[in-house]
Amino acid sequence: MPNKTIYVSEDDLKLFQRAQELSGGNLSQAISTALRRYIEMEEGRQEGYDEIIVQVGQGVGRKQRFSGVLLGEWGRTTGSRVEMFRVYRSRTGKYVLHIDRSPDWTDSASEGSENWLEGLFSRGAWKTYLGLADSNWGFVQGEATLEVVASFEDLRGKVPDEFYDLIADVATRPAVEDLDI
Repeated sequence: MPNKTIYVSEDDLKLFQRAQELSGGNLSQAISTALRRYIEMEEGRQEGYDEIIVQVGQGVGRKQRFSGVLLGEWGRTTGSRVEMFRVYRSRTGKYVLHIDRSPDWTDSASEGSENWLEGLFSRGAWKTYLGLADSNWGFVQGEATLEVVASFEDLRGKVPDEFYDLIADVATRPAVEDLDI
């Protein structure tokens, strides 16, 4: 196996020692992993892609990271929830759909009402306003999902039609357009 000698400045010695500790004693593997990630992200940045980190799952969930460019965002309300759609083009040419749904909320004072305006003037709501009854607020955890599709056409039906039409033209453009000026 070929060897490379790396000279480390006195100031960076603690950094290399900590990397060796975290890697279980294999500093070479830690350096290779860090360089692989650096090259991947830097080449992507030079091509116009950003490092994207999104939350996925219920509540706080977990974070997922990829290299991509945002093509567009679209928000809408459905009942007592807000949905936010984001579509990215990944560095590998796939399309990434991130949907973030807010928590669903309810108010016990307006329960049983067909709509929020009716609930605002309901008997239960007025009792709460006058301090004659307690109001209980609750919600079901929101959730976020991430889906990767092979082609732009695969997004049809997964996002609102208006949003699909809006970003259809943008999807074919390069991440960065070099101008000869």
